[in-house]
Amino acid sequence: MTLNRRHAMVYGAAALASTTAMGQTANWPTKTLRLIVPYPPGGSSDIIARAISQPLSDLLKQNVIVENKPGANGNLGADFVAKAQPDGYTMLLCDVGALAISPSVYTKLPFNPSKDLRGATMLAYSPHMLVVHPSVPANNLKELIALSKTADLNFAVTATGSAPHLAGVALERASGARWQYVPYKGGVTAIQDTMAGQTQVLMNGMLATLPHVQSGKLKVLALSKATRMPLLADVPTIAEQGIPGFESGTWQGILVPRGTPDPIVQRLNTALISVIRTPEIRSRLAGQGAEVVTMAAAEQDKFFEKERARWASVVSAAQIRLD
Repeated sequence: MTLNRRHAMVYGAAALASTTAMGQTANWPTKTLRLIVPYPPGGSSDIIARAISQPLSDLLKQNVIVENKPGANGNLGADFVAKAQPDGYTMLLCDVGALAISPSVYTKLPFNPSKDLRGATMLAYSPHMLVVHPSVPANNLKELIALSKTADLNFAVTATGSAPHLAGVALERASGARWQYVPYKGGVTAIQDTMAGQTQVLMNGMLATLPHVQSGKLKVLALSKATRMPLLADVPTIAEQGIPGFESGTWQGILVPRGTPDPIVQRLNTALISVIRTPEIRSRLAGQGAEVVTMAAAEQDKFFEKERARWASVVSAAQIRLD
């Protein structure tokens, strides 16, 4: 076989493979999509996943199934998606900020979020709510800080190294407050124990926490947002109460395995933004304390790296490390 003929055959095979891949991308999706939530049911990510799954299914004309794969502060589900086929059929819906924290907290993370995952789009943001059990004799942040220096206060942690945990650590360091951290395996159980009075203080995403404030089972002292929210106009921010610039929260977004073709990522980005911006879903989320925030895929990746650097300093100062 001549050299030119061999080159022609190699080129032809590559061209055929490229054409086949392009055809598969153009026809995408052709089967059921899986939306992996790496936390237990009932949390912020789960609420949003179930809100968008059917509209997304209608738009893409394929079933979209929500699967909860909790464990290791969301890292089990994230690892599952990171190692899935990069074909757009397996997506991760999680707190993007919490995922950015994991590389700083875990010494043996089985995947690299920056190298093994890529963003599709951000979906929503909800600030953390600083809440206490109704029996706690504090009605604002100043009173809570003072109380923490004279009484034993247990701070419910949705998971060690989670975004709410680090927000609590950052608040403690900035304010001089003192509390004991009690770790849980998810936000739902942390909320339940705080409502029961087994823990006294909690910071958690507004989407999952607000209903319990509205029912009177938890008392809100502050929001971790730059400005007040119209939904709770009478609740001051942490920044207003003496901690300038303090802001934290849950950033819900979609990620897919690295290597997912750009046309599929763009199709997902367009479809997800279309769904999350519908008046019905936007209104529903706003009524629960979350605002729709969308991004281009590349913009979300930049946000991720910025959050990773931001929280790495908090993790280092607090000396939080997990195997």
